[in-house]
Formats: sequence, structure tokens, C-alpha cells
Amino acid sequence: MGLQNVFAILLVFHLCLESQNSMVKLNNGGYEDIVIAINPGLTEDIKIIENIKDMVSEATQYLFNATKNRLFIRSAKILIPLHWSSSTNYLKPTTETYDGADVIIANPYLKYGDDPYTLQYGKCGEPGKYIHLTPNFLKNDTLLDVYGPRGRVFVHEWAHLRWGVFDEYSTETPYYIHREKVEATRCSADIFGVNVKCGGDSCAIEACNFDKTTGLYEEGCFFVYDKEQFVSESIMYLQSLPTVSQFCDDSNHNIHAPNLQNKLCDYQSTWDVVKNSDDIKNTSPVGNVIIPEPMFSLLQYKERVITLVLDVSGSMSSYGRIGRLYQAAEIFLIQIIETNSYVGIVEFHTTPNIKSHLVQIIGDEQRQELKALLPQKASGYTYICDGMTSGIKVNKELDGSTAGTELVLLSDGEATDDTSRCASEILASGAILHLIALGPSASEALKGIVKETGGLHFVASDAVDSQGLIDAFSSLSAANGDITHQSIQLESMSSNLKKSECLNGTVFIDSTVGNETFFLVTWQTAVPSINLQNPKGGKYNENHFSSDTSSKSSRLQVPGTAERGPWIYNLCNRQTRAEAIGITVNSKAANINIPPITVNAHMDKDTNNPPNPMIIYASVSQGLMPVKGAKVTAIIESATGRVSTVELLDNGAGADIVKNDGVYSRYFTDFTDKGRYSLKVRVESDENKSRLVVPKNRALYVPGYIENGTIHMNPTRPEVKDEDLSLGAFSRTSSGGSFILESAPSSSQPDVYKPEKITDLEANIEDQMITLTWTATGDDLDKGNASRYDLRMSTDLKGLRENFINATQVNISSLIPQEAGFIETFRFAPENVVIENGTVLFFAIVAIDKVSQKSDPSNIAQAALFVPPTPAPTEATTTKPTLTHPNTNDSNSLNITYMTLIVCSAAIIISIIISITLCIVSCLKKRKDPELRL
Repeated sequence: MGLQNVFAILLVFHLCLESQNSMVKLNNGGYEDIVIAINPGLTEDIKIIENIKDMVSEATQYLFNATKNRLFIRSAKILIPLHWSSSTNYLKPTTETYDGADVIIANPYLKYGDDPYTLQYGKCGEPGKYIHLTPNFLKNDTLLDVYGPRGRVFVHEWAHLRWGVFDEYSTETPYYIHREKVEATRCSADIFGVNVKCGGDSCAIEACNFDKTTGLYEEGCFFVYDKEQFVSESIMYLQSLPTVSQFCDDSNHNIHAPNLQNKLCDYQSTWDVVKNSDDIKNTSPVGNVIIPEPMFSLLQYKERVITLVLDVSGSMSSYGRIGRLYQAAEIFLIQIIETNSYVGIVEFHTTPNIKSHLVQIIGDEQRQELKALLPQKASGYTYICDGMTSGIKVNKELDGSTAGTELVLLSDGEATDDTSRCASEILASGAILHLIALGPSASEALKGIVKETGGLHFVASDAVDSQGLIDAFSSLSAANGDITHQSIQLESMSSNLKKSECLNGTVFIDSTVGNETFFLVTWQTAVPSINLQNPKGGKYNENHFSSDTSSKSSRLQVPGTAERGPWIYNLCNRQTRAEAIGITVNSKAANINIPPITVNAHMDKDTNNPPNPMIIYASVSQGLMPVKGAKVTAIIESATGRVSTVELLDNGAGADIVKNDGVYSRYFTDFTDKGRYSLKVRVESDENKSRLVVPKNRALYVPGYIENGTIHMNPTRPEVKDEDLSLGAFSRTSSGGSFILESAPSSSQPDVYKPEKITDLEANIEDQMITLTWTATGDDLDKGNASRYDLRMSTDLKGLRENFINATQVNISSLIPQEAGFIETFRFAPENVVIENGTVLFFAIVAIDKVSQKSDPSNIAQAALFVPPTPAPTEATTTKPTLTHPNTNDSNSLNITYMTLIVCSAAIIISIIISITLCIVSCLKKRKDPELRL
């Protein structure tokens, strides 16, 4: 098979998985190779493995029923930490890694509870990143009353991860007004229960007071469902309810509920989104068959094995490439590669050459030994396959197998040989291939293999002031989840300085890092003037740095734990001509029990064609806890050296779907050249803004439930102390890999980008006035200023959603749109509308750009004025019984038998009234509601 055919097949395969790193396969309705990874920081506990198996086995039948006899789980792989006891039953991983796992089992940082959640920041219908479950969730049976059976919870989270649907409850808006009644946010609305206000060890049914401003129940009230229901929907609201087995569909979806599913999926039901997925479209339902039990593979990490396969062909002598290769690879060997790892080195040109067989990194001696073997000369042709075959041979030296080992291929030119002949060899080896493409002419032959093996793909330009090659090697950390032993990049900056010109900056050493801290200054000709000051005023200059003329770098290793706070650097060019000078700072965790702050960046697609926009994502977190309030800047560089910078936002608008969830994003449209682009992200923060937040998209923590006429209350959810959420100043940089632009943008491209949809419109009634707020969108997606707005209102939510243009228009011409990202406020008094108790109005808005292109209609905001009558004191509102907690021996409970009697009596009376009414109505025509006009 020729090279073109091999990679045509791979391209088709990867287009199907382009937006998700998961390697899960769907085979005849069965999901195969779900990867479930146990965090290396967990103490060995065989019960975790057993309960994972039980959970997945329980989930498969529930999933099959929920997808209407289509989908089930055929197999899963469990990744076991290296330090856990080994077993002959444990296999060696191949391309499975902790960083690429579908499910992560890890303790929560700052013990905020055991809520299962899915990291999900794509749009409706786009897959999530991973599911997070805690070991306590898997082992503590008392949590079954809180979240429901584990298999059901897994299906709830799987729907987030695989199909991109959202929750149908809301912790931010737990109640809303519908038909002059306060309703709990839920789907379906037919789930019944009672509203409870608790304090201390007592609570009262329907004793919740109303907030005078909103008309809703006051804070502290919550909805408690009855376990005896008649509905089977919905899994995305309450999978713990015994009768629930289906997703909401068109027949029972609650479009009025103010939840994320309605907001982000344009009021579609969850089943509407699921059934439009490729999983459902490509799988036909089957009859009442017995689905097979899931099969499990137990995989255990081994010590890291990695071989550098380095191109030293003649073209590497151009643009100083061979010197920059040496410089960047030296940083990898001295600062990045983890202790106890095995490293080999292969160079290739016309013939391959094994420079070093596998060497285990025990200390600095082995690092220096490997550094001395790095190539410094270039000649010959580019025979990539010979180099790759030699790399595979080296990786076999440890135990005769290459499964789970890594190969790093660095090349700058098109292959002289036919790489199709080694493509199958790489795949068969089970090794993970990382590719570093240097310069604009680097071979693209093996990029498909990189994706399929779960490897990383980087691009570095030939620009003299580019740090791309150093950033790529700095990002080659182990993917085993052991972040506390990995090197974290705090700074990466470079500039082409004129004579006497200086590069200045500040690097923050925060409380989560500080061990094995390196300051590395790179230069072209000679050591520059170096001035570095620590937070206590201590000063270092070039004489304190160890300089190496081979790597053209000067290094300072800070002994022990580096001082916390700002480290100020000043690097000046002392040469008579321009000189590219750069600085890279790396550090490791200060405490193995406290995870460092990290940033993970990527684009939403690996390949693109203009003018289709792309989205840049950067997730900032500490131990899976999101970090909000940071300044995040993305740097996009083409292979020819053209640079664009974009500030990423976490404001819940534009490309960013959820505010303050630690995921910063923005659209990118500034395409310049055909070919490869690299992504790099800088993160800066200060003590006044940066804070940890509890993850979003958490499974519903059920406060209590009714069973056999008795209210059972679950324990109160753990709360994190506010002071524990504060973060000091920190700085980070990270490479986000690369993407490929398959065609060049048009030189005379028209305005093709309409304003992005507004998704956070809110409305309130205040003193006979309507107040609307939203985040301004742009002229082009989320960039620039829209020209004007079109605001509409209606008393019918469904009508406004389906026919925006025919709704009543509100005059908003006085409002001049602000720049994208700013908060807009508009206040007006509607004409010919009497705002009184029971008034409910719905609003939607459209942004229009300078060439009259319109955004999609926004989310629909409700403004309601509801003042419920003050209820007369009854037994139901004055009784304060002792609560029943399922995990205690307390037998006292609140009996609601009296409620049953009231309901039954009311049902009889209502039946009589309905019978009489039907007789009257049958003789009359239905009257339509008068149309709302301004």
C-alpha cells in the first residue's frame, strides 16, 4: 500500500475522532477500550478495582435501555499505578495513558466532596474531556442515597462525555416561575415532591419563605422528590430515582427549566441531542437480547522508556537548526526527563546510528553522559524509516517489548524514503510516537500515526527568537498522572534584541512549586548581561550561571526550594549587532502532597480550512480544581514565523460556554499561511484575582428524598473554606501542540464571520421596569464591536424560540454595542403592558454587524413578577420534626401521611370540577390569548 493510501485511511479515521482524544471504539453497539485510570497518588486498595468493575457492569444494561436497545459497554481497561503491587494478571499498557483516560479516579483537592463530574467545555453535542470519580464515591455505600447507584451515575456522566449533553438541574437557579407558580428546575416537570427548608436538625415542608425581589423561594430551600413516581425521565436530572431509565425527549422535555441543557442546546431535549450523535445514527436497535458482560483488562504502568530519534541530515545545518536541536534536547535531558526513566538516542541521515542504548536516569551523572552524545553535525539525506526502526530496536532493550514506550521524532525535511513501510511497524510496536516538526518543510508523513498512538505533535519555526523547539521538548513529560514529580514550565520568553536592548520580566514562584528550579538563558553568540533578583532582594548575575558554549546557554539551579514570590530578570545584549536572547524557567512541586498549578492548552481541531474558525482552549487548574481570575494569552505562530496573540476569556460568552470554570477560550481566525501552526499559552495571575473554584457539571447532590411517607435527609455537602480557595501570584507557560491549515486564506477575503450568539442574557423586573444584562458579542464572532442589537419579547417562550422575527420588537437603538467581552445593561419600561403580579415576559436578542449579518438568537431570558399570597399557618408549616439521616441510627422521622389525605381529597374535588368543566367547554370554542403588543 502506498503512502497516500495509508494516510488517506488514517485521515478518515481521525476526522471521526477529531474533537476528542479518547480512543474508545464502537463495535456493533458495544463500546470497547474505555480507559479508566487510577491516580498514582492513591494508596493501594483492591476494592477500588473491584468497584470499578461492578460500576461498569451495572452501567451497561442501564445504558442499553436508555439508548433504546442500541449501545452497551463491551470492554474497559483499568490503569493501575506503578507503586501498587504487581500481578501476573496485570498487562503492560501500550498507548493507554493517564492523561488520555476517559475516566480518572482521584481524590479531590481541598476535600470539597465526592461529586462525580465531567470536564466539559465544548458546545452542545461536542464530547467532554474526562469523567472524574473519587475513590470514596466508589467505596462509600452511604453515598448511594446521595447520588444513586454507581452504574446509573456512570451513564449520566457518560452522556456528558460522549454526547455533549448538559445537566437538567441548576444549582445556580434551582427555581423558576411558570404559570404563576414556583417550580423546581427539573426535567421532566412531572417529577413531584415537596420544598423543604432546613436549619440545624429540623426542617419544615412547604415552609420556605419567598424572596420579595425574585418571587422565588429564598436561599436554603430545596426540592425533595418522592421515590414513588410514575415517570421514567430523565437521566440527566435524577438518575438516582428508581423509576428513571430514559432521557427526556420531545414529549416530556421541560423547555421552561433554566438549566444548561436548555441554554446551551437551544432548548432541545437530551434525547434529541443524543439521537443525532454518530453513535446512535450508526447503530440500529436490536430486540430484547441479552447483552454480554463487560470484559476488563488490568494494565499497570512501568518505568518510562523513551528514545530520541533525531534528524541530522544536511538540511539541519541550515538556519542554525542543529545547534537549536542540541540546545533544546539538552534541556530535556538535564531538566525535564523524570528520574528513573530510561532514555536512548538515535540519529539518522543517510544511515541510522544508535548514539546511546537505554540508560536509566539515576542522577546527574547519567544526564551528563547522555548530553555528551547529542549530535552537533549534519549531513546526508533524510531516511526517516531507518531512524524509526532503530528507535524501536532501542526501546526493546529493557524487556523485549516496545509496548507503552515512547519515540520522539524530530525532523526538518521531507522523507527521502517511503515512510509507508514503517507506518505499520510503528503501530504494531505499541509505542507512542511524538513528532517535532522543525521549519516549514518538515515531513507530514507520520502525523496520522502520531494521532493514532496518542502522541504529541509540535511545530517549531526557524525564527531566531522563537522558543518553539525548547517549548516542545519541555512539554514531553510523562503522561502517567504523577504531576508532583514532573517539571513545570513557569516562563518561556525570547526576543531579538538590538545592541544594548534588554529583555525584562517577572517570574512568580508560588507556593505549589519551587523544588529543582532552573533559570536557563539562551543566546546566539556570547553570554549576555544577566541580572536576576529573588523576592528577598538577593541578586545573581552571569557569573553565578554555568555557561555552555555548545548549547549556547547559561543555567542557574536554585538549591533546595526557591524563594516564593517575584523573581525579576533583566537580560541585555552586549553585542554590536542584534542577538536573540531567551529565558526558560522550570520548577517542580514544592510538596508531593500538594499538586502544582498547571495549564493544558489545545485547539478544537487538528486540521482546518479557512475561513472556518477555530477555538483555542486553555484549562488552568490545581489538582483538578479549576482556577479562575487568571490572565491567559495564547500565542499562535506559523511555521514561517508569523505570530498572533489572543487573550483568552473565562466569561461564559462567545466561545466560552461556562463562566468561571477555569477553562479560558476564544475564537481564532487570523490565518496567514498554509501549513503548520504552533500554540503556546502564557498564564499570569495576582493575589487579588486568582482563586480556586469547585468544578462545574457536578452530579446532583440529592439533599434528601421521601420514601413511604417519610422524609430522609442526606448529610450536608462538605463546604470548602473561603480562605482555602485563595491563590497567590503565579505564572505558567505551556505548549498546546500544533494544527495544520490545509489551504491558504484568500488575500481578499470578504466579511464572512457573523457576530457570535449571546448566551448569557438575563432579565429582571424592578420597579415597573425591565432590566436586561448580557455580555457583548463582537462584529466577527467574539472579536470587535457589533453594530446594533435587535431585541424581542413575548409571553410565549416556545413562540419566541421558534419565530423570533415575529415577536414584539423592543426599541434598543439608543444602546451602542460595546467591545466583545464587556457587560451590557439595558433598562426600559414596556409600553401597553401592565406589569402586575403574575406578569411573565420572555426576551431574546440578536447582534448585527456592519454588513448586516445577524447572530443566532440568544438564550431566552425570563422576567417575572410573582408575589405569592402569605400562607396561613398550618401544621405543615409549623411542625419542626427531627430529620432522618440514612447513615445514622436515628429512627425519628417526619411522617407526611396527612399530606396524602389532603392530596386524595383534592383529587376527588378536582375530578368533579373537571367533569363539569368539560361539559361546558365542549359547547364552546377555545379562545386564543390576546397578542402582546407594545
